[in-house]
Amino acid sequence: MRFKTQSSPPPPQVDLIPMLTVMMGVLAFFVVVTTTLSQETLVDIQLPAEDQADADVPFPADPFIVELVGENEVLLNGQPTDLDTLATQMEAYLSRNPNDTVFLLPHQDLPYEQVMQFLGDMRRIGGNRVSLAIEAQP
Repeated sequence: MRFKTQSSPPPPQVDLIPMLTVMMGVLAFFVVVTTTLSQETLVDIQLPAEDQADADVPFPADPFIVELVGENEVLLNGQPTDLDTLATQMEAYLSRNPNDTVFLLPHQDLPYEQVMQFLGDMRRIGGNRVSLAIEAQP
């Protein structure tokens, strides 16, 4: 009598090429996203020390206050002005008053990104002599 021998099937083959292709695609995605997020420009903000926070800072006799009311809507000391005129007047003010500061007073409903972008543009003109101001709430 002849017995049939059961032959065991060959072990399954695992093809790693498609898995490696997907993993390399995911890795490339994260590398691209990481490099684009790390290239954001930041605005350098210097906060006063604790002992200076309560001290009275002398306010200039003729302050240069820029109010950011809306997108491309700017008031200079309460008077509407355009961005080109503002840049010219700001340069002139800073050259006349070497120890004074330019204040940016944004409207509180404006998006944070818009305020920081405008502050960065002002800092390109005035450097560290541009300050972000807030109105004290009663």
